[in-house]
Amino acid sequence: MKAAVRHVDGQWYDAEAGPLVRPYAMTGGRTKPGPHGVRFDLIALVVVDPDASGDADEALLGPEHRALLGLCRSETQSVAELAADADLPVGVVRVLLGDLLEAGHVKVSRPVPPAQLPDGRILREVIEGLRAL
Repeated sequence: MKAAVRHVDGQWYDAEAGPLVRPYAMTGGRTKPGPHGVRFDLIALVVVDPDASGDADEALLGPEHRALLGLCRSETQSVAELAADADLPVGVVRVLLGDLLEAGHVKVSRPVPPAQLPDGRILREVIEGLRAL
């Protein structure tokens, strides 16, 4: 008996096996983002670059690349949020974001390391000072 194949939200699914396009096919077999080996933390923030070239360049991108760009257009999102919203494995999203970063379509801001965050004691003193006003 043949399994039912259906089209949902731009992706083809096999009822028993899941998506018909495997993650390695989306990334061309790559597991690391770009030749520069950029590493995307799960909490790194991704935003569409306002200086990026127009729709002509985006037409050359794959559907997964365009889906990630669409998600980033509405608001700045973390790598983890993009993976969840695009329903793709984080590793695949990292590779695709590396492509978009190299092409100049997105900008990525790194999270602030905990050592550079202000001391909690100072923040409490600021809050207390504001309440005293």
